[in-house]
Amino acid sequence: MRQGCVTLTCFLHKLSYRRAALWVLLALLLWISVVAVEIYQYSLVRDSLSADAAIVLGTEIWGDQPSPVFRERINHAIDLYQRRAVGVVIFTGGFGEGEQHAESEVAREYALARGVAAEHIYVETESRTTFENLAGAKGVVEREDLGRVLIVSDPLHMKRAVLMARDMGLDAYSSPTPTSRYRSWRTQLRFLLREVYFYSTYLLRRPFL
Repeated sequence: MRQGCVTLTCFLHKLSYRRAALWVLLALLLWISVVAVEIYQYSLVRDSLSADAAIVLGTEIWGDQPSPVFRERINHAIDLYQRRAVGVVIFTGGFGEGEQHAESEVAREYALARGVAAEHIYVETESRTTFENLAGAKGVVEREDLGRVLIVSDPLHMKRAVLMARDMGLDAYSSPTPTSRYRSWRTQLRFLLREVYFYSTYLLRRPFL
């Protein structure tokens, strides 16, 4: 009889653990779904007002040329500049692993070749992450006494990037690339899940920054 009670107790404990694990899993799936929807919805937001500067978030380069993803971001910033939606462009991004050139310097040369005046381009060459990109750009904004800025990156990157920029005190608004190299549903889903992870991680770290 005693052995039966012990066995029943163990069974009930196991059942409660399974239920708890199931609730945790459901809560996690709900969180991922809600955040994913918010990130996607924000990717559709495009600020149409002019600004002092466009801050272009850095990404991969191929030798001395921007990668297709980076080129989309640079082209969008050039378009903003040529339409006089921004007065200057701030390129961000340091040296990737094994790279001979900083991402921002490659972007600068690309923009110069397409008619952006040298005196209207600023670069920071130390950053490796989105947070560092924005921190480096903030230094330029403060030094040059700039105000309103447009953050330029891929659409699914915008929610996290703009939140970070505003947390730093920048008067920042969303200006995602009108096109993206992440076109297939697989690449978009991979990018979205990546952003869910990094956005969630940032929210957890945010109170301590």
